[in-house]
Amino acid sequence: MSERNRASRLRPLLLLVLLACVPVMPAADAAAPVPPSQNLTINLIRRLVQRGVLPQADADDLMKLAEADTAAAKAEAAAQPAPATTVATTPAPAASDTVRVTYVPEFVRKQIRDEVKQEVLTQARDERWAAPRSFPEWVSRYTFFGDFRLRGEGIFYPSGNDNTGAFPNFNAINTGSPFDVAGTVFSPQNNVDQNRQRERLRVRLGADIDMGEGYTTGIRIATGENNSPVTTNQSLGTSGGFSKYAIWLDRAFIKYRSANWSITAGRFDSPFFATQMIFDEDLGFDGVAAAAKIAAGEKLKPFATLGAFPVFNSSLNFSSIQPAKFKSQDKWLLGGQLGSDVQVSKDLTAKMGAAYYYFQNIAGKLSSPFTPVSAQDNGDTDETRPAFAQTGNTYFPLRNIVPNVLNNFGTINQFQYFGLATPFQELVLNGRLDYNRLEPIQLSLIGEWVNNLAFHRGAIRKKAVNNLGPGGTGDFVGGQNGWNVEFKLGSAALTQRGDWNASLGYRYLQSDAVVDGFTDSDFGNGGTNLEGFTLGGSYALSHRTWLKLLWISTNNIAGPRYKNDIIQFDFNGKF
Repeated sequence: MSERNRASRLRPLLLLVLLACVPVMPAADAAAPVPPSQNLTINLIRRLVQRGVLPQADADDLMKLAEADTAAAKAEAAAQPAPATTVATTPAPAASDTVRVTYVPEFVRKQIRDEVKQEVLTQARDERWAAPRSFPEWVSRYTFFGDFRLRGEGIFYPSGNDNTGAFPNFNAINTGSPFDVAGTVFSPQNNVDQNRQRERLRVRLGADIDMGEGYTTGIRIATGENNSPVTTNQSLGTSGGFSKYAIWLDRAFIKYRSANWSITAGRFDSPFFATQMIFDEDLGFDGVAAAAKIAAGEKLKPFATLGAFPVFNSSLNFSSIQPAKFKSQDKWLLGGQLGSDVQVSKDLTAKMGAAYYYFQNIAGKLSSPFTPVSAQDNGDTDETRPAFAQTGNTYFPLRNIVPNVLNNFGTINQFQYFGLATPFQELVLNGRLDYNRLEPIQLSLIGEWVNNLAFHRGAIRKKAVNNLGPGGTGDFVGGQNGWNVEFKLGSAALTQRGDWNASLGYRYLQSDAVVDGFTDSDFGNGGTNLEGFTLGGSYALSHRTWLKLLWISTNNIAGPRYKNDIIQFDFNGKF
C-alpha cells in the first residue's frame, strides 16, 4: 500500500480519536500534571496503544499526522489577523508551543463524528479494506485459470519401414556435440520400427491481470519433459524412480487493448489465424504483435495482424573458446496477415485469411574454411543450425572442413553440424465455414494451403543429405507445398454433460513447405514430409471435463519408406 493511500485511510481514524476524546479533555487552564508531550493528541494516541486499542504501527502514523496537522494549524493561525472575540477565557502563553483545544458543543461533535464515520465506512466499502468476509479490491483484477490432461498414447510402426540408418536425428546432432561423419558408428537415429506406448500428463496454470485503462498482463506455467517449444506434455516415468517433474514459464506478456486494436509484447499465444499445420497449438511466440479490427458493416469484419519475433539470439561469447568472436547469427520471424469474418447468411459464417511469414536468417550458412581437430572446435556458422527441430526439413553440412594432415586428408575428424538447406518465406491462405442451422449441432469445414516461396530445388539438390530418392542416394525429392482440410460435426463447445463432436481431416505437407520445428508435434510424431488423415471425437462428462479419442495415420511423401499410426486417449479437465 502506498504512503499516500495509507495516510488517506488513517486521517479519518485520527479525527475519530480526537472527537471521541474531546468530552474528557481537561480545560487548558485547569491544574494538571505536565504531560510527556505538549501535543495532547499524541498523548491520547499513546494511551490507546497502552490499552491495546491501536497497534503500534498505526499509532506511529497517527502521531506523524497529528504533528503535521498541528504544524499546519499553527502556520495558518500565524497568517490570520487576530479575531475580535475568542471562545477561550484565558490567553495562551506567548512563548509556548502548546496547542489549545477549545470547547466544542456536544451536538456539533455528534454531527462531525457521524459525518466522518460515514465517510470512513464509504471508503472502506469501496476499497474493501474493512468489510468482513470480503477480498481486497486488487483481487477482483485477477482471473486465474488452468487445465489438466492425462493421455494414454500408442505409437505403432508397421513392418517395411526403412531401418537401415535412413532417418538421422538431426535435432540430436545439432543440440549435442558435432557428429564425426567419417566415423564408424551411426549418427543418432529416429525410431521407425519399434512400437512404443507412454502415459503423459499436461498441467497448465495461469492468470490474467487487469491493470486498468486498457492494460493487462498474463502469465502461465506448464509442465514439460524438456524445453520443446511445441509440447508441454510430460511422459510419466521418463526419469525413473518417481523423480519430480519440471515446471516451465510458458507465457508472460503485457497487452494494451483499445476498442479496435491491440498490441502485445512478451511471450504469448499465436496471434495469427492458422491451423496446426503451420504453428502447433502449444507454440509460444516471443516478441511483439499488433492486431486491428475494422467495422465495415454488420456482415463484414476485416482484421489485420503484424508481428516481429526473435527465433534465435546469438550467444554473447560465441565462440567461447577463442579470443576473437564470431559474427552474430540472429534469426527472426516477421509475419503479417489480412483477413475477415463474414456473415454469409443467418446460419452460415465464414472466416478467411492470407498471411506471409518471412523467416530471416533461418537457413544454414556454409562456414569459412577451417580444420577442426576436436569436437570442441567451432565453425563461424555453427549457430545457423536450428536450435530445435522435429523431422522432415532438408539439411546440408554447415562446416567447410579443409582436408590436410591434421585430419589425415579428410578421412578422420570430420566433425559436422547440419543446417536447413532452404530459406523459408511462407505464403498461407486459409478459411473456415460454420453452419449453425442445426443448433446445437454445428457443421464446420476448415481448409489451409501453404507454399514456401523461397524454395529453389536446383540450389537444394546440390547440397541436400536427406529427402533423397530410393536408398537415400538418389536425386532430391523434397517439395515446397502443403495443404490441409478438416470436417467437424457436433457441439461447437463442450459445455455440459452429453455434448460431443467428431472430426475427420486429411493433410499433405511436403518436406520444406514449413519449418518443421514449429508445426504439429502429434501428426506423424511431429514434422513435415508427411501425408495422412486424422479421425477423432470428444464427449463431455460434465461442464468442465471431457474425453477425447484421436487416431492419426501417416506416410512419408518423399525418401525412404516410413509409416506410423498413433492412437491417443485423453481425459481433460479445466478449472
